[in-house]
Amino acid sequence: SAVALLVLAAALASGVALALLPRAPVNRFCTAPNNQTGFLCDDRVTCVPASWVCDRVSNCRNAEDEQEQLCGKKSHSLPGYLVFHCSNPRSWIYADQRCNGMNDCGDCSDETGSLAACPPCGWEWWSCSPVHYEFCSCIPRRLCRDGIQHCLGWSDEFVC
Repeated sequence: SAVALLVLAAALASGVALALLPRAPVNRFCTAPNNQTGFLCDDRVTCVPASWVCDRVSNCRNAEDEQEQLCGKKSHSLPGYLVFHCSNPRSWIYADQRCNGMNDCGDCSDETGSLAACPPCGWEWWSCSPVHYEFCSCIPRRLCRDGIQHCLGWSDEFVC
């Protein structure tokens, strides 16, 4: 009986010791349905788009996409794969906003240049130097031939 008690105490001590060991960080990188960078929920199935993390709406079953340690100081507490740093060192956007055709950084550094490394305009876009500040080097084809100048050379109205 003393041996059994000793074995039980040793097992209990081992369990406590293992529980106190620091756990390896969970890799939460995933590819969201829009083929952009995402955040993997605890269920290891749900992949939340990066821009949905820390948006005050729980998208994961256990609300891990809204935890204080993740959302405390967003630009510093978010994992690097969820953040894109604009050319202005004080500006950042969510990684899934890079190369989305919109000027999210305010200086087009998320759409053009070596930092962004965006592919050329897709088939739903027209390449030009736009007038509207919300776009950078491509406009949506739906804006072609709409009677409004979006490109400096009017290519959206005459060539597109």
